[in-house]
Amino acid sequence: MIPSVTLAEIERLITRAAGRMYDRGLVSGHWGNITAITPDGSLLGTPQGLCLKDVTAGDLVQMDRNGVKIGGRGRPFFEIGMHIAVYHERPDIGAVVHAHPPAATTFACAGLPIDGRFSPEFTFMTGGVVPVVPFAMPGSRTLDNNLAPFLEKHDVVMLENHGILAWGPCPVTALMLIEQVEEIARIMLNSNQVGKISPLPEEVVGLIMDARTRAGRGPAGRERKTVRGR
Repeated sequence: MIPSVTLAEIERLITRAAGRMYDRGLVSGHWGNITAITPDGSLLGTPQGLCLKDVTAGDLVQMDRNGVKIGGRGRPFFEIGMHIAVYHERPDIGAVVHAHPPAATTFACAGLPIDGRFSPEFTFMTGGVVPVVPFAMPGSRTLDNNLAPFLEKHDVVMLENHGILAWGPCPVTALMLIEQVEEIARIMLNSNQVGKISPLPEEVVGLIMDARTRAGRGPAGRERKTVRGR
């Protein structure tokens, strides 16, 4: 979570991210959800059944860390379990965002990971490869369990036959990962019209990954930050 952030600022970040998701075509109606950790350690999230374009601060639902409602006028969304699973395994993050961007979801429905190691920026931000979490019914404990092996290494994953899930310090940061995955997915789909995409040379990927670690990204980068912070 961003240090010293206020509840009002978290509300603003969630509603900003929700509107941006809808405006950019990353969700249809209420097909997506956002949560963030509040200063008191509870969760604040978008409500069940409301179009993300229309979500206001007054619509947000406050929940405990088990997903039980403790405030707000809406209902917790039924996929809250996968958000809780992420927070449990990644105590360093402050927000989780779920969306259904069309191009990335095409790969998810085909069960194909996205390998974007042709893009320096994408490789730096995500590690280059976005894996596919095996299918389970949305909202099920099985899906929560299927997520577990991916949470330490990655900050964004695709959900087979479902969509995409990302996490980060705040909702807007997590959403940016989804936007980047969607852009790379579109490039890969469009490449069918112009020819095969050339990946970056292995030595270049290695240099980018070293820079990623120095910037505190990925498991090695987070460990480096922890050691330096002691």
